[in-house]
Amino acid sequence: MKRTRRPGQDRYGVAKVVHPDGTKFDSKKEMLRYCNLLLLKKAKLIESLELQPRIPIIIKGVPVRYFIQGGRRQMFYVADFKYFDKELREWIIEDVKGHRTEVYKIKRALLDAMNLTITEI
Repeated sequence: MKRTRRPGQDRYGVAKVVHPDGTKFDSKKEMLRYCNLLLLKKAKLIESLELQPRIPIIIKGVPVRYFIQGGRRQMFYVADFKYFDKELREWIIEDVKGHRTEVYKIKRALLDAMNLTITEI
């Protein structure tokens, strides 16, 4: 039996939400994490907060490419957030997960090969 989606929901039945500053998110959980990160930024515990950063996947100096109509394209991992943690003195890449797709699992493995860690929230 095929489920029908209500307007504004993604394929997993999760409704899109909008923060008061106008930023759109795929889930309420992701928006709440954004609110927490804004508080950490205001407290000067983190800096350089990025939303939806595109991280190119490069293994041993070779960009990973895939074929699509019209040619090859560079593969990227799009995280939910990236920021610099001033206490840890390192960059943090975060992904707010609800459902771990097969594509996510593959890209996470590729980032592991690049010695990059994704923090799941």
